[in-house]
Amino acid sequence: MINIEFRGAIRTEIEEPKPVIEVLNSYPEILEKLLNPGEIPVAVKVNGDIETLNYMVEDDVRLDIIGSRSNIGRRILERSYIFLLNFAVSLIMPEQKVLVEHSYHRSLYGRFKNYVPKGEDIDRIREKMRELVEKNLPIQKKLVTKEEALKIFKEKNEEDKVRLMKYIPFKEIPLYYIDDHYEYSFLPLVPSTSFLKTFDLKLYQPGFILILPDEKDIQKLSEFREIVKLFQAFYEYKNWLEILGLVDVSSLNEAIERGEISEVIKVAEALHEKKIAQIADEICSKLPDLKLVLIAGPSSAGKTTFSKRLQIQLKVNGLKPIVIEMDDYFLPPEYISRDEFGNYDFDNPNAVDIALLNEHLNIIMNGGEVELPKYNFQKKRREKSGRVVKLEDRSIVVMEGIHALNPDMTNLVPGYMKYHIFVSALTHLNIDNQNRVPTTDSRLIRRMVRDSIFRGYGVIDSIRQWPSVRRAEDLYIFPTQERADVMFNSALVYEFPILKTFAEPMLKAIPPYYPEYPEAKRILDILSHFLPLSPTEVPMTSILREFIGGSSFTY
Repeated sequence: MINIEFRGAIRTEIEEPKPVIEVLNSYPEILEKLLNPGEIPVAVKVNGDIETLNYMVEDDVRLDIIGSRSNIGRRILERSYIFLLNFAVSLIMPEQKVLVEHSYHRSLYGRFKNYVPKGEDIDRIREKMRELVEKNLPIQKKLVTKEEALKIFKEKNEEDKVRLMKYIPFKEIPLYYIDDHYEYSFLPLVPSTSFLKTFDLKLYQPGFILILPDEKDIQKLSEFREIVKLFQAFYEYKNWLEILGLVDVSSLNEAIERGEISEVIKVAEALHEKKIAQIADEICSKLPDLKLVLIAGPSSAGKTTFSKRLQIQLKVNGLKPIVIEMDDYFLPPEYISRDEFGNYDFDNPNAVDIALLNEHLNIIMNGGEVELPKYNFQKKRREKSGRVVKLEDRSIVVMEGIHALNPDMTNLVPGYMKYHIFVSALTHLNIDNQNRVPTTDSRLIRRMVRDSIFRGYGVIDSIRQWPSVRRAEDLYIFPTQERADVMFNSALVYEFPILKTFAEPMLKAIPPYYPEYPEAKRILDILSHFLPLSPTEVPMTSILREFIGGSSFTY
């Protein structure tokens, strides 16, 4: 007999070797205990490694089932839907190449390499995807040498993957396939197409939107909502990268190898400076009515450095910025709720003394004087700062904080007096046409590095707290981005090679038996595709310096 132990001391035994998925199908009561309602299994953790559910159980083993609601489970499910989409296109439009580019409000935006689809194209693809789901086709895994992988992708004219093979550090390349359709994926895929029932595909020129299942209920579709300014920011950045010839990770690695990365860094930083200057010019064009600039965005977006650089550009235009930090308006701890880790939940807008903040803003907007508070995070109390501010000729208030775009924070200030800026690391180079780098991963890696260097937190703490941070962002921060007058993309095309040099040793130190290991391994796998880069050429005013140190700004 072969003994199997699951999380929570749930045990069973089988008489002969079986794939994990067959074990689970034989004992549905196990899944009921291990997963939440509306969740399905998508992979399994075996001895610290993430494996497909087709993993063969041959000896006594402990298995941790990965469900679709976990962060890594969500990534596996997303990658599996991309496989399904790409396979369907290969069958009915074999001459077309699918490029899945970025997330877009709980969905994915993609396009074809040299073709703008019509409505009937999208209908045919959607119908073929559903047909493939009904057929319950097995998605098989095959480990091959680099030479074998190169042969397969050269025959299929998959240029992006041919170029990528040079930089993949694995001795064996994991390929997933149905019939003669092969794709590279460093994440495991679901074991069959029948796991991929809930989706939709919509035309969204010049490409399409792949709508994925709801995070909490696999049988429901996520709600898709168009955010025009967000899409414009994505599209503008992608076009800029293509002009530079940076279309994927391989092209960035090639620039490093050719010694051209110095130029890439200079151009990327110049683009940031140009965008910040344009925002400052637009603010000036709205004077004298405009009196309050609000800067919001999620964790590790680079809001603080952006704010400091914007203040410089406002001064270039002859303005005198008055800076208000929303963090200085936090309530005493007895009024702040705690999160699931027992820590004070400063991500909740109710942690802010909204009444006092509005009172102070109202006085300032009407020409009065206010002594601003200063929050002492050690004592968790507001203190007097001795800093008295008043709007004068050519003065403007700049307020930065994760909740700055929440209308409750400034409800006594008329709309015509306010200018809303949303800052986030919106996109990054993808690994190849189907393996994307999630936009949230750049912020997570930034946060891990910063917290380790400056705040004394280990990388395990950063990974453990990240789901809580993301939930708060989805609840309180991202809904306010629709109020933005402008979106600033703080992503830097060269940042992953530099962050890799800091993050990789930290992540490799996490033992396989830790619960955070699978997420650490996933991030390591992403970083492994990038060549490392020294931070010596990163300017001292760069947003990246906020996370790796060496900034000329004081934080």
